Amino acid sequence: MNRTHPMNLLRCRLTCSTIGLFCFASVAQAQTAPPVTYAITHAKVVTLAGPPIEDGTVIIKEGRISAIGAAVEVPAGAQVIDAKGLQVSPGLFDPVTQMGLSEISAVGSTVDSAETGSINPDVVAATAVFPSSEHIPVTRASGITEVLSVPGSGGFDSSGNRGLLAGQASAIHLAGWTMDDMQIKRSAAMVINWPTIVTTTFDFATFTRKQKPYTEAKQEYEKQVNQLSDALESARHYAQAIGHGGPSDFERDVKLEALVPVVRGQLPVLVFADRARDIRNAVEFCEKQKLRMILAGGSEAYKVKDLLRSKEVPVILRPVLTEPSEEDDAYDRLLSQPAELAAAGVKIAFASFDNSFARRLGQNAANAIAHGLSPEEGLKAVTLYPAQMLGLSEQLGTLQVGKVANIIVTNGDPLELTTDVKYLFIRGQLTSTDNRHKRLYEKYLNRPKPVA
Repeated sequence: MNRTHPMNLLRCRLTCSTIGLFCFASVAQAQTAPPVTYAITHAKVVTLAGPPIEDGTVIIKEGRISAIGAAVEVPAGAQVIDAKGLQVSPGLFDPVTQMGLSEISAVGSTVDSAETGSINPDVVAATAVFPSSEHIPVTRASGITEVLSVPGSGGFDSSGNRGLLAGQASAIHLAGWTMDDMQIKRSAAMVINWPTIVTTTFDFATFTRKQKPYTEAKQEYEKQVNQLSDALESARHYAQAIGHGGPSDFERDVKLEALVPVVRGQLPVLVFADRARDIRNAVEFCEKQKLRMILAGGSEAYKVKDLLRSKEVPVILRPVLTEPSEEDDAYDRLLSQPAELAAAGVKIAFASFDNSFARRLGQNAANAIAHGLSPEEGLKAVTLYPAQMLGLSEQLGTLQVGKVANIIVTNGDPLELTTDVKYLFIRGQLTSTDNRHKRLYEKYLNRPKPVA
């Protein structure tokens, strides 16, 4: 057994201490250094708050937009980016992902997207987000600057039990060393997976489908709805207890405590439902419970568009580049639905519903534009409208003075598949677009040719 000499241990401790002091000093210096002011000049500026500015300038200072217009003076000492021939737009917003909650869907130890049990309102996505996820730089390279990380939302990258009350979704920037750096809003929405009446199940033991009597399936459905009702009713009583008397007058319950902002109307509910019947039931339930509902999924939202418009329920749509839900549906049913909903007065947004294909967010919007949605509505559906639905439009979604500088500079329409992101700003900081996909592409592109 080898032993380390005491003097070597002392040298090691002194070296480590010196390195630690040096690193601490470097971090302190970086924290006190003044932030860089940027000036993006001679660009076509698409603000989404007014008409485009053909030869505009955007000034970024201390993480926010400090000036924007056609005749803006560039501050002394600003780092100038000549964007002639380029377009400046708000960064894209993906409002349903498992970003930071799932890395490799086939490796369970890298997935933390759902909890056990049905009622988990106290679960907060931000506590489990992994800031060093490889999905993050891949996603932001496509111009996506912020996302909603949603627990228990299913999707290609999710696993485990989704639950009825799956927890609280967190809005995050796609850059930062820690969750504190990335966080926009720790609790942006409460996730509800609306139950459905299932009469067909799959038996993995025999690999056969089994039919369940409708009455039995209906009872299971009603039992789950009653679970939701009971949880919300208990939360209302809990909220009353909080407002009267001292902490000793009631026993603390973190699950009910998490639901208090929901029953008070301070926190929206993100309700996952696809079938028309389920959507109708969910809307009726939320109206009765006085909840602020956002519909997520909505594969058959077009069938209840009048109801959604009359109740002012916005819809976050699943990717349009997927197969229709029914065999008899038209091949372009999901592609044409966004235009149909928008024409009916329903506010829509697009989302990836996973991580692996989040980079296709703009492509989904572009395909909906090709099937009748206006270009402006398509761009707003991945920028402004998600921010409005989640109560974040005062910070994000448009290019206006005072807003957070989440900005992309592209060589064309940011929704076009062939467009490249030339510059990316998150919280006013110029952010790298390097990512694992790009590195692997360059590695194998430059692979030595075999010797003949």
